[in-house]
Amino acid sequence: MSSLALCPSMPVSAFRKPIGSAWWRSSTNCPSRIRVSGRYAAPNISQDSSSAPIDVVADVKTERIVVLGGTGFVGTAICKAAVSKGIEVVSVSRSGRPSSSDPWIDQVTWTAGDVFYVRWDEVLAGATAVVSTLGGFGNEEQMKRINGEANILAVGAAKDYGVPKFVLISVHDYNLPSFLLSSGYFTGKRKAESEVLSKYPTSGVVLRPAFIYGKRKVNGFEIPLDLIGEPLERLLLASEGFIKPLYSLPGSDLLAPPVSVDDVAFAAVNAVIDDDFFGVFTIEQIREAAAKVRI
Repeated sequence: MSSLALCPSMPVSAFRKPIGSAWWRSSTNCPSRIRVSGRYAAPNISQDSSSAPIDVVADVKTERIVVLGGTGFVGTAICKAAVSKGIEVVSVSRSGRPSSSDPWIDQVTWTAGDVFYVRWDEVLAGATAVVSTLGGFGNEEQMKRINGEANILAVGAAKDYGVPKFVLISVHDYNLPSFLLSSGYFTGKRKAESEVLSKYPTSGVVLRPAFIYGKRKVNGFEIPLDLIGEPLERLLLASEGFIKPLYSLPGSDLLAPPVSVDDVAFAAVNAVIDDDFFGVFTIEQIREAAAKVRI
């Protein structure tokens, strides 16, 4: 005779098959602990035997991620993808909760705050991963601050508070003239990458997409970047065999295929749930990682 002690309102189907080396389950407030009690006896012994029961306690890994810049173009896609996989999500951004009425919005904890002043002890409590989408353009000092300093600060805070994984959304390693790569945008991103890989050598993840397309909302207006990005991606992928040999030439990889924002989002989710997923990931590897969880 055996018994399975679960949260009363949670069906067994809430627990899913492991993906990679990690478990995930549907969102719930119940503890991530299952207790299985079983009584076993040889065939020739009565079921009423006084043999002592064997108790097995299994820990089920649950994920709680903090998405920095969660209301941005990429951040929103990551929050939505994570929720679809049963991951608990906390978003930190200056704007707080978005105005969208999509049902998944209610499943995210939206925190308004600036990464330079946020209460990390409150935001990172119980987090299993931080995903940073911080970045942007501006003057030289602004780009160094948001692409580099903000991310470096976040990596340090995550490490100090014992968060086991950090995922950084960075930028493709373009083969461009040095004077272009010396801008605050690229130098900031690369410094942030170094910090992630230094602080998290066996669990840090750096995703390096090229141009990211999708439906982007700016001040309430939707910009359909996918109308350009999707056909361009298909065209460049179809001609990749001809283009790749040219990548060694300066500036030629500006023809690197664009990446869907959903692919970036699901690759980030894969990075969160798979403990064997770490290091630097290129455009092609981002697509492969996304495909593993886009089911």
